Amino acid sequence: MRKTLSLVLPVLIPSWQFFKTIEPSPRVQWARIDGDAPRWQEFRPRPQRLSPAQMLRRLFYSAAWNEALFLVSCAERIEAEPTAHSITEIQRRILATLPHTPDATLQFRLIFIDHNGQDLLYRSAPFPAHPAP
Repeated sequence: MRKTLSLVLPVLIPSWQFFKTIEPSPRVQWARIDGDAPRWQEFRPRPQRLSPAQMLRRLFYSAAWNEALFLVSCAERIEAEPTAHSITEIQRRILATLPHTPDATLQFRLIFIDHNGQDLLYRSAPFPAHPAP
């Protein structure tokens, strides 16, 4: 019983000692590139406020939050070492949420927002809004 309890307790009461540092989370922003200066918009901005009912529901199921965590994971991988897979996954999700716009060119960037402002981390190459299948 003691062995089982020692295995279950860390799951119920996690230790945060495995974090070396707590750093700002990268944000994904996108813009349409059309000759003018790009107007960057945050991709899937976080809600400003959650009701207690929404918080409770998110404890058990939140597909949108899980996908947001996946995007953060891709962004962190791009920060460490850009890979085609991570870049493509972010592009796919941006394209899936935008209305069909023929002949548009898009770009995304990753930024860190901290107490001192924001730092640009990565800017993608321009990509077509709706690539050929």
